[in-house]
Amino acid sequence: MRRLRKAAQTAATDLDAALATMSAEALREVVHEVLLELDERAHARVVGSLIARAARTGSGWAPAAVSDEQVAEVLAFVKAAERIGQADPSEVDEYLRRGSTAFLRKDYASAHRIFGALLSPIGDGNIDLGQHELVDEVLGADIAECAAQYVVSAYMIAPVAGRAEAVRAAIDLVRGVGHFWEPLREMECVALEPLPHLENFLPRWRGLIASKLAAKRTSDWDTEEDRWLREVVQRLEGSDGLAKVARSTRRADDLRAWCKSLVDAGDWNAALKAFEDAAELVADKDYTRGEFLDGAALAAQHLGRKNLAAHLERAWRADPSMQRLRRWLGSSNSKAVLGKRIAEALEACPKQASRQRALLHVLSHDFAPAAKLLASAPGLGWSNGDHPGHLLFPLFARLLGGQRTKNSVGPDPMSHRGMDLEELEAMTADPEEPRLVTPEVDALLALAGVDRISDAASRMLVLAAMKKAAESRVAGVTDKKRRRHYGHAAELVAICVACDKSSETPRWAAALKADYRRFPALRDELDRAMGAS
Repeated sequence: MRRLRKAAQTAATDLDAALATMSAEALREVVHEVLLELDERAHARVVGSLIARAARTGSGWAPAAVSDEQVAEVLAFVKAAERIGQADPSEVDEYLRRGSTAFLRKDYASAHRIFGALLSPIGDGNIDLGQHELVDEVLGADIAECAAQYVVSAYMIAPVAGRAEAVRAAIDLVRGVGHFWEPLREMECVALEPLPHLENFLPRWRGLIASKLAAKRTSDWDTEEDRWLREVVQRLEGSDGLAKVARSTRRADDLRAWCKSLVDAGDWNAALKAFEDAAELVADKDYTRGEFLDGAALAAQHLGRKNLAAHLERAWRADPSMQRLRRWLGSSNSKAVLGKRIAEALEACPKQASRQRALLHVLSHDFAPAAKLLASAPGLGWSNGDHPGHLLFPLFARLLGGQRTKNSVGPDPMSHRGMDLEELEAMTADPEEPRLVTPEVDALLALAGVDRISDAASRMLVLAAMKKAAESRVAGVTDKKRRRHYGHAAELVAICVACDKSSETPRWAAALKADYRRFPALRDELDRAMGAS
């Protein structure tokens, strides 16, 4: 992945350098040549993008005017298409581009008429374009951008006092094809000029949204009006306005927006206080409270506060998770401090959090209760965040001196990080966003001084637990015919064999294979795993 990223960066650098050496005429020739290589939809999108870019340069150029006759032609087409319930996507593309052309000429009245006629029946399904799911599949025009242009046109042609209602009506008309998460931002993205009289519009827009919210509030679920209100409040009053909204509603989404605005502004001192206040305002919701306390810890980390460990502990106690546990334990500056925190965590850790309890037992060199957790774990449900299998099995294998099998198939059971939902979400997060330091399990093992299981009795107990877990896994996947997981079950068996230097475990594996002789796919996986071990 890194090599591909580096190659892409190099190619971009070479391209920029090459473009810098070309004249305007040469670039025009290249553009025309490249357009010939594109399919119809890509060609339409690139041409539309080029025309829009040219109209926005401030040079005064604009595409050809759209006549009243051309507008009437679109309206007649829509009526005919609604009668028969379908239309040719290429014709719709042409008429949508006609609406964009009028918009780029600032002929907002014509653009409003064209888009108003076309977008609503398409979004409502009254005109079928032959798509399987989304109209983007068959259209070359960017229909979401057309929807935003329609809303801007409605703004431009409406009287100042009625713009808020006009914008709301326009959004309602095209919501089938436009996604107005932040209407103000999306309108400004397509507008050719600053929206006139915006200072008069914003208070009216806020009042309209607030009145709609007051009339329909039935739950704490976030609605589009909630998002719209936060956007306009931030425009008008900044983070202080968001704080007022959040404190009045005590809703998690409003509190998140307030805290995020401070983080985005780089005001970490204010963010720390906001996250702490938010955690208190949602004290009855542990999962949300833990999230806000994570934010307070992040602010403390960024500010270099000496009480970071206390913030991390508070977040874990509010909503215990593997990730929060690793953060708190990993902030220990000595083995003695780590040992004290492990003991405290064992006292407070929920009984059902088997994966966290398992890690705590291993870090405290207490292998018997950890082995018991593995032996009693169900054969199915390894993907559950509380299942100890993906943590303990590979960890025990390494501490016993076993190795991962070669040419392994299926999920990697030697990956013993014990990932939970928070970590999976973090993997898809923006890498540029600030985040809390989360030590790997390996770092915790090193700090605790856990590198092997040397006691013979403990070794026997742990190996017996691994064999029991492997048996449960085999029984679970075969009983439910989970063939995609046969390879994983077989590898667990092979790892048990690799961890035992005696002949007892190989005999156990052979007997297990014989017991499942009616499952040829499983036997094949066992042969493959055993041969590679």
